[in-house]
Amino acid sequence: MRPTEILMSEHRVIEQVLGCLEAMAEQAREEGVLDGEAARQALDFFKTFADRCHHGKEEKFLFPMMETKGFPRDGGPTGVMLHEHAIGREQIAGMAAALDEAARGKREAVKRFAKYARGYVDLLRQHIFKEDHVLFVMADRALNVVDQQTLMDSFTSVEEEDIGLGTHERFLALADDLAARFGVAHSATALGALPLCGSCGHHVAH
Repeated sequence: MRPTEILMSEHRVIEQVLGCLEAMAEQAREEGVLDGEAARQALDFFKTFADRCHHGKEEKFLFPMMETKGFPRDGGPTGVMLHEHAIGREQIAGMAAALDEAARGKREAVKRFAKYARGYVDLLRQHIFKEDHVLFVMADRALNVVDQQTLMDSFTSVEEEDIGLGTHERFLALADDLAARFGVAHSATALGALPLCGSCGHHVAH
C-alpha cells in the first residue's frame, strides 16, 4: 500500500461530489434554480475534505518530499499542481460569494454560481487526471520504502491533528448523501467495502 493509493482513493470521492456540483450547476444554468443547502454542503466538502485534507497532504508532505528528490517547484510538476490548487480556491471563493448573494435574492448570482462551479469541475477533473497518471507515477518511482512510510505517518497526522478524527468518515457519508440526491454513482460507497488504511480511515484499492 502506497501513499499515492490513499490520494487516489480520495480522488474517487472528490470526483463523486464533482458530479453532484455539476448537476447543481446545470440546474442553475438551465432553470435558474439553486439548491442552496446542497450547494453549501458541497462547498464544505471541497473546502475541508478536498482542500484541507487532500491538498493538505500533498502540499505539506508529498510535494516537498518530491522536491528533495530533484523535482523542481519552479516550472516543475509540483509547481503546476500548487498553481491549480490556488485557482481552485479562487473558484470556491467565487461560488461561496455567489451563493450568499443568491440567498439574499439576487437572481443573477445563481448563474454566476453555475459559472464558477463549471470552471471548478473542469479544473479538478483535469487536475486529478494529471496527478493519477503523471505526478503519482513519478512519486512512486522516486520514493523509497522509508519515504513511503514517512508519508503514510504524515498523512495520518493530517487526519488526526489537522481535520480531526471522524471528519473523514463524515465527509464520506456526505458524499453519498449528495450522490443519492443528484443521481450520481456512489464511488464512496464502493470504497467502503475496501480495507482501511491504518488509523486514518482511508479505504484503499489493491
